[in-house]
Amino acid sequence: MKSFTIMLAAVAMAATSTATFAAASKSKPKTPESIECSKQADAKGLHGKERVKFRAQCKKELKGKSSAGSSATTTPSPAADKSSTTPAPAKTDGAPAGNKTPN
Repeated sequence: MKSFTIMLAAVAMAATSTATFAAASKSKPKTPESIECSKQADAKGLHGKERVKFRAQCKKELKGKSSAGSSATTTPSPAADKSSTTPAPAKTDGAPAGNKTPN
């Protein structure tokens, strides 16, 4: 009976550690903004509600800066740059294009 109880305890511990690992692996990866704001909150020694509030405001500010900066650094797509495209060949004598023969 004692070995059964030990085996049951071992199975229970394995099941809970597997569930914990599965839950941890489903979490989203941390963004650079989140990491930076966590470092700033650590430096200020913030905990609890103050930390949550600070990080939320910090991430909003950093995302605002990164989205404003990224639009200025984007390059136009090749389709938008008309100077680099070659003109389409002109049609001649109204004949159908390709190897089709007129009926």
